[in-house]
Amino acid sequence: MTDVSEPDPSEPAPAPQPEKPSRLSRFRRRGPGGLVSIQSKLIVVLVLYTIVAAVVVGVVAFQAGRTSIRSSVFDRLTEIRESQSQALERQLTDLKNSLIIYTHGANLAGAVDEFTAGFDELADSAIDPAQSRSIVDYYERFSAATEQNSGMPVDADALLPTSNAQRYLQANYTSRHKDGDSALIMADAGDGSAWSAANVRYQGFFAEIVNRFEFEDALLLDTRGNVVYCADKNVDLGTNILTGPFRGSNLRGAYEKALSSNSADNVTFTDFELYQPAGNRPTAWMVSPVAPGGRTVGVLALQFPISKINRLMTFDEQWAQAGLGETGETILVGPDGLMRSDSRLFVEDPQRYVAAVTEAGTPPDVAEAAVRLGGTTLVQPAGEEANRAAQKGQSGTMITTDYLGQEALQAYTPVSVKGAGLHWSLVAEIDTAEAFEGEASFTRTMVVSTTGIVVVACLLSIFLAPFFVRPIRRLEAGARRISAGDYDVVIPVDTRDEVGDLTEAFNEMSRSLTIKEQLLDAQRSAYEKLLNSLMPENVAERFQQGEQTITQQRQNVSVIFADIIGLDRLQAELPAEESLSLINELVRQIDAAAEDFGMERVHTVRNGYLASCGLTVPRLDNARRTVDFALECERIVDRFSRETGNSLSVRAGIDAGPVSSGLVGRSTVVYDLWGSAVNIAHQVKGETPQSGQPGIFVTDRVRKSLNDTGAFTAAGSITVDGEEQPVWQLAGRGR
Repeated sequence: MTDVSEPDPSEPAPAPQPEKPSRLSRFRRRGPGGLVSIQSKLIVVLVLYTIVAAVVVGVVAFQAGRTSIRSSVFDRLTEIRESQSQALERQLTDLKNSLIIYTHGANLAGAVDEFTAGFDELADSAIDPAQSRSIVDYYERFSAATEQNSGMPVDADALLPTSNAQRYLQANYTSRHKDGDSALIMADAGDGSAWSAANVRYQGFFAEIVNRFEFEDALLLDTRGNVVYCADKNVDLGTNILTGPFRGSNLRGAYEKALSSNSADNVTFTDFELYQPAGNRPTAWMVSPVAPGGRTVGVLALQFPISKINRLMTFDEQWAQAGLGETGETILVGPDGLMRSDSRLFVEDPQRYVAAVTEAGTPPDVAEAAVRLGGTTLVQPAGEEANRAAQKGQSGTMITTDYLGQEALQAYTPVSVKGAGLHWSLVAEIDTAEAFEGEASFTRTMVVSTTGIVVVACLLSIFLAPFFVRPIRRLEAGARRISAGDYDVVIPVDTRDEVGDLTEAFNEMSRSLTIKEQLLDAQRSAYEKLLNSLMPENVAERFQQGEQTITQQRQNVSVIFADIIGLDRLQAELPAEESLSLINELVRQIDAAAEDFGMERVHTVRNGYLASCGLTVPRLDNARRTVDFALECERIVDRFSRETGNSLSVRAGIDAGPVSSGLVGRSTVVYDLWGSAVNIAHQVKGETPQSGQPGIFVTDRVRKSLNDTGAFTAAGSITVDGEEQPVWQLAGRGR
């Protein structure tokens, strides 16, 4: 062992320096590869640890100081969210209860009966050409206004009335709408019909409902789906909600649900949708059955008051007084991620809203649609993360990017009204820049303090690092010796700390590497010996060097296929361990004979033996060697049979000619031969008339190459490529 207390003196000494290097030069990059010195790394580690420690302490202190600031902001926003949620739920509940009261009244049941009867009487009523023209003109104006407001195309022809009753009502009421006139005061068209009489009687009642609760419209539908009354006398008057042009609206589903309900107290709320009779503006409905005495005679549908929802959600435009500052707001969001109330910025400044949401990623046509519709309901996407959580029934707070592209603090909760069937989310938010502005000065103080601590720690690390470097340099020198292949290295242990433990571990590693190197040498030798037993030596060398495709060819090679007859019986009669021992001994003797005669064993196949001569080492007498080897195999098997008391014999086939060899396979590599000589040798062994009988059988070209030095007898023939070739059996050989 070599005792290493300082760098190995056998290493090249550093170039002489004209003067002692300064302290800073010790930390510069050095060496041919521009490596950083251990001392410099240690300083970097100490500085990094100090920075991490300072940052952790600073973060903990910062979080502790910031928690109280943020808690008040979160709590205030959560309180606003809860207050708004409760107010909205109360408002929806009040509207629901009001609708139930109306449907239970005698007036409403009488109205349904009278309007239905009046509607049925109009089935045969006709209108004059002037009235028909007025309907067409009205729909053209209606379609143009709807397209202008919503930006959506409207097919006026598809909306024109089809039934007599519908045409009659719309000719006398709907088409008489004038810009700026209120349809709710048009109680009598003066036509003398039963329907107009009912309208005179009940129009004031429904006008009171619509005006007092700020509903947009009120509809009565009979049990066949006919809209037999419309307070606003709009284009849906007289249509059929099941078969008419507006059958695809949410109103149809609510109508069918109300009609099939078993409870007179059932109220169905629909979500907002773009409803064509309302000029493709966002519309929702409250629908309840009219069922006096438990028998449903019709359905009352009230168009939801979006104005009341917007007043509630926008605090009647008093956001600052509500505690939401300059950027806070509360909004409703539907399951599709679109708003169900107006954006604060849209209410304050529509043009600034368009610019802000477009810059945040909202498509320009969406922002422009909000301006055309006069609100962001069903137009503006909002609160994606918060809405997704609220739709799962969760309530909470988060910091995320809002629909204006600003980082915002959001408090979210689902809107829950018993029996309403709505799936809305309420989100209260405020920009984090405004919410957390009190943190700015506190943050600056923490940053300055942490920076000062880091600077002081860096200076201390520079002066303390050299004390820890000396034993590390010894380890570095020892590592260089080991990397050069010298494992007999021992470094003295001078300290009782972690560096001392590392030095002891290093010395143990050095001893372990010495032992492992010896084991690797032994394993490497065994591996080479195994490869040489499985394939020729030159092939094994090429395989170890990493060649993927290894093959060689010879034109004059002798090949022998030999079967040991009786080996199957021996294996069946003896225990597996005993039979394997006998077979291994027999193969060992045959392998020894192959080596003596210059034969190259390829592999054993079940009870057979495949070998060649002249493949790896060219030999002029390869045929003679192969025949002599076959005779030797007969003698070995005969002797083995006598010694072991078994009846074994050899049947061999020999041919000569072109042969190729190489490694076959990827995951399991096998050395093998192929070519016509291999195939014919196998045929000679197994396809002669004496098939199954012991003996040595050769082809005609093998017999001729021996120059009649052996005694051969004809043994039949084999067919090769359609030609008959004679086969000869070796009877004996002169010496």
